[in-house]
Amino acid sequence: MEQKSLRQKDRDYVWHPLTQHKTSGEMMPIARAQGALLFDPEERSYIDGISSWYTAVYGHCHPELIGAVRAQMETLDQVVFSGFTHRPAVQLAEQLLAVLPGDMSKVFYSDNGSTATEIGIKMALQYHFNRGEKRSVLLAFEEGFHGDTFGAMSVSGLSVYNGPFEDFFLEVKRIPVPTAENKLEVLKRAEQLLQEHAVAGFIYEPLVQGAAGMKIYDASALDQLLGMMQAKGVICIADEVMTGFGKTGSLFASSQLQHTPEIICLSKALSAGMVPMAATACSEKIYQAFYADEIAKGFFHGHTYTANPLACTAARKALELLQSDEIQQGIRRIRTANELFAAEMKNNPKVTNVRTLGVIFALDLNIQMDRYGNLRDKMYRAFMERGVFLRPLGQTIYTLPPYVTSIDQLERIFQSIREVVDLID
Repeated sequence: MEQKSLRQKDRDYVWHPLTQHKTSGEMMPIARAQGALLFDPEERSYIDGISSWYTAVYGHCHPELIGAVRAQMETLDQVVFSGFTHRPAVQLAEQLLAVLPGDMSKVFYSDNGSTATEIGIKMALQYHFNRGEKRSVLLAFEEGFHGDTFGAMSVSGLSVYNGPFEDFFLEVKRIPVPTAENKLEVLKRAEQLLQEHAVAGFIYEPLVQGAAGMKIYDASALDQLLGMMQAKGVICIADEVMTGFGKTGSLFASSQLQHTPEIICLSKALSAGMVPMAATACSEKIYQAFYADEIAKGFFHGHTYTANPLACTAARKALELLQSDEIQQGIRRIRTANELFAAEMKNNPKVTNVRTLGVIFALDLNIQMDRYGNLRDKMYRAFMERGVFLRPLGQTIYTLPPYVTSIDQLERIFQSIREVVDLID
């Protein structure tokens, strides 16, 4: 199919996410991908500077992932996970529980990041319900993002995604993200909310708020918040959908904290961009609140593709890759390059708030602009013209490349950022 025909048929038949189709123009076809590169039908390449929304962190079409999934496909492709089990699901749960921080005891599978957090929220609410406690309020950070389903939207604080639906949300109280400057005020506000409301759960993106613009915040204050919550019986839910699997420099962002959550939500890099997959892990304390003679105390949540054998197999191989010397060296390579580039960009007068953590690099332009406005779109096109796929979040330019990205490819990303920043008036 010719490129023009494909683009036209896409416009005629397909509805894309996060897109106002009347103003967006045509979508760019991508024909194939390999390693850190995406290729269009004319074989022009683009460095995937955000790992395709933080999923393909081991590179696209990794031969070991393909081989594992192909072998599984020839044995067991799909089976209902209510009433049945299978080896890939059991082995993946065993592998995850061995590396997750805290005392995680059980793994509940689903399909994507929104469902992972939706399940975490429902677990926290039903935990108290099953114990005969009336707790219905949730606590979350301002500008957090946890997904697009209703529970996940309720605890998210970005109105650009939530606007038409806010009248239908769960009851949520918000606190600012803690920084070195406001830490005491945030802790005081959290303590006040705990006194005034029956708080069931506290959901948070540990260390980095992704959709808010890769905002890195104070780890010590988060630790204090978690300790405060747990002392009051509040269930802490770590949304590691974006931060998990090596992106912050450790296997999980929660591993860098003293206080660990009762629930951890995982997706995106979990299955390495191969197939949709999510998991919500919980402690034995949570599981025991559902383990009863009364059927109604069970967790009646399910998805058709829960624990799909192909997805579980991809996730098992991905977890092995994450712990390999090659991938760990790649993470260190990107982290070092990011730190050097951050030191350079801090001297640019058009730039403010340069930050880096693990493989994440971000900066804010010293200019006010709309999150999805014309200037943002101009920057996006300028990056693509330079062979680099980045998606600015308003004034925030960030990169989170695959761990296999080479030094030369990293320099191409950095050079494109230099050039695009220089274009901004």
